[in-house]
Amino acid sequence: MDIHFTPEELAFRSEVRAFLEQNLPADIAEKVRLGRRLSKEDHQRWQKILNKQGWYAVNWPVEYGGTGWSVVQKHIFDEECAAAGAPRLVAFGVNMVAPVIIKFGTQAQKDYYLPRILRSEDWWCQGYSEPGAGSDLASLKTRAERDGDHYVVNGQKTWTTLGQHANRIFCLVRTDPSAKKQEGISFLLIDMDTPGITVRPIITLDGEHEVNEVFFDNVRVPVENLVGEENKGWTCAKYLLTHERTGQAGIGLSKAALAHLKDIAGAETVAGRPLIDDPLFRARIAEVEMRLMAVEMSTLRILAATRDGGVPGAESSLLKIQGSEIRQAISGLMRKALGPNALPFLEPELEPEFDGEPLYRDYSASPASQYFNLRKLSIYGGSNEIQKNIIAKQVLEL
Repeated sequence: MDIHFTPEELAFRSEVRAFLEQNLPADIAEKVRLGRRLSKEDHQRWQKILNKQGWYAVNWPVEYGGTGWSVVQKHIFDEECAAAGAPRLVAFGVNMVAPVIIKFGTQAQKDYYLPRILRSEDWWCQGYSEPGAGSDLASLKTRAERDGDHYVVNGQKTWTTLGQHANRIFCLVRTDPSAKKQEGISFLLIDMDTPGITVRPIITLDGEHEVNEVFFDNVRVPVENLVGEENKGWTCAKYLLTHERTGQAGIGLSKAALAHLKDIAGAETVAGRPLIDDPLFRARIAEVEMRLMAVEMSTLRILAATRDGGVPGAESSLLKIQGSEIRQAISGLMRKALGPNALPFLEPELEPEFDGEPLYRDYSASPASQYFNLRKLSIYGGSNEIQKNIIAKQVLEL
């Protein structure tokens, strides 16, 4: 095992860094740095820049427009993007449904959907969770009944992230209610403009419209929109979830957030001295930084094993737990650094086009919002409790 970067990988890091310096729009990077909300147009603008470079679909095979990068190159790319303030890619199209279409879709589905994803012509959302079917996803109840050359879909999805922007949704639907839970499920691609679909916003604790409920009332979906075999959608679902969990340790994001925390702690003062010189607060930063260094080393060790032909196993569950807890810890320290100045919640300061005078500092508007928003990290993509169960079974053999 060699966890050190090769000369070629270091050269690749320099190439990525130079590209970001020249092509990442300054206004978008500034919004990311200050934790402001990004518009749909911001995301699409950055996606098109990456696609022009050929770096948008990093996980796709080369023949479909992917980069062909190694897992180490993808790690370097993610780390450099986070450090530069690039927006995190909206994964539902390029990194979630696209790999499923490539693996299980028909040639017609590949020819139609994949180029549209590359060109950012489609915005996808995910129709997985339902009321009563989140961590226990196989309990989903949304029905799809065959009627000639269509399925008729009825039911409800929830926690549909950015569904208000989407023109397409990929859904798990139950096509055989008499089968066992994981059987009788199918994977459908649905046009959000189809009559019978209603999107209703869910305003979260931080005041943001990030997630939605989606209702299906006799929605007719052409049979050719089925991916894979009917009643075999659970196979597609599991394959997609492996891509969703990829990179959930968020090393690059945590390193960027930690650097921002240090900047804030250097600017804020206590008794006339920079907060970062306070021994107790300094120790808290050091503790979370050491945890982050440990997770980074573990990530590199796992990547090294993968580079040598290994396959990540329960280690990915360890990274998911530690990565999510570290990001939450950094967001907590960010609020402590600001003290009472983190308390005012002024939503206009978070809007993409805000150019007014901040109540306190330009960096003080977002930490409270991010703190509440990041509580979700220990739930989505398989809750941390589920990951601990995996570790208990596969590592500890309990």
